[in-house]
Amino acid sequence: MIAPTPYFADRGCHVRIYEEARALMQIGHDVRIVTYHLGRDMPGIRTCRIPKIPWYRKLAAGPSWHKPYLDILLFIKASAVAKEFRPHILHAHLHEGAFLGVFLKKIFKVPLVFDFQGSLTTEIVDHGFITPGSIPFRIFRALERVINRNADFIITSSGCGRAELVKKWGLEPDGVRSLMDGVNCDEFRPHPKEEARKALNLPGDKLVAVFLGVLNAYQGLDILLEVMRIVRDRGLPLHFLIMGFPEEKYRRMAVETGVADLVTFTGRIDYTRAALYLSAGDIALSPKISLSEANGKLFNYMACGLPTLAFDTPVNREILGDTGMYAKYADAADFAALLEELAMDGQRRAELATRVREKAEREHSWQARGRQLADMYRVVSGHA
Repeated sequence: MIAPTPYFADRGCHVRIYEEARALMQIGHDVRIVTYHLGRDMPGIRTCRIPKIPWYRKLAAGPSWHKPYLDILLFIKASAVAKEFRPHILHAHLHEGAFLGVFLKKIFKVPLVFDFQGSLTTEIVDHGFITPGSIPFRIFRALERVINRNADFIITSSGCGRAELVKKWGLEPDGVRSLMDGVNCDEFRPHPKEEARKALNLPGDKLVAVFLGVLNAYQGLDILLEVMRIVRDRGLPLHFLIMGFPEEKYRRMAVETGVADLVTFTGRIDYTRAALYLSAGDIALSPKISLSEANGKLFNYMACGLPTLAFDTPVNREILGDTGMYAKYADAADFAALLEELAMDGQRRAELATRVREKAEREHSWQARGRQLADMYRVVSGHA
């Protein structure tokens, strides 16, 4: 697996990489992950890294002008690992990984599977790195087209992603399949609330609404702060637990907005502690507004038995189905109104908690995803 990212850094893209590799190994595949120098090795999976770059320490998601030389080093490392390992499949994550994979597949004569997690140009626009219609935008758009068309097989993390590649980019439907994220329901499960709240020093007299993920605008954090302001003005007995990084900007914004006393920021948390900390919550929140990406946090919310409120998008409905509550897209007032409704209805929360956990166990296990991925490997390698 080619992972052009500081793996593992306790965020959604990295969780997908880790869980895919682990699920494949559980059914007999041998996996190597080739990645940047940053991050930590996860147990049981061989991880190969580029040389240490002392001045590059960015763990958060998003583009960087350092990426080109990091990816050159990654290409060199991946070539060395492939020469020794002799893989049957190159599995490339993100567009940078697939770009490197286009060259590696020609060198080593093996098929390239591209793990598509959203449009390259849409992502860098979402991060404010380029502006739509600019010369850099057109260059990245052309590069994205080349990458998409040179993979032997593409897997997407949502049905919407597959539809985008087929309809918008004109790819052959047989060469693109959806493989949603999943969850390990043995590890992600409800824990006693008292234990979780004590560990985080949370107030015991309020309901707790939780968020887990990268903290930035397209994950909806700016909207969530507006929701907090509305909650404060209405006097609702709610406390917000915001888990993720980078948190410094939103700590300042919480103070400026006057909601700092309503929220606990944990910063980055270890993936192995996520289920315990999520269990501190009564309600889970996903105000994500990006329409180009999947929403992996929802699977963890579901497995921990948390009634979940999200914006009404195709991706969120594909995952949650009728077990979720949906606010009007990017509408803070509607999100706050539904949050108040859910906070005031304990019976509804209990009903949804049971249903989301059952749906996670029934439909979203990583074990099932691993078998589906192995089937896709057999198709692309001609062994189906």
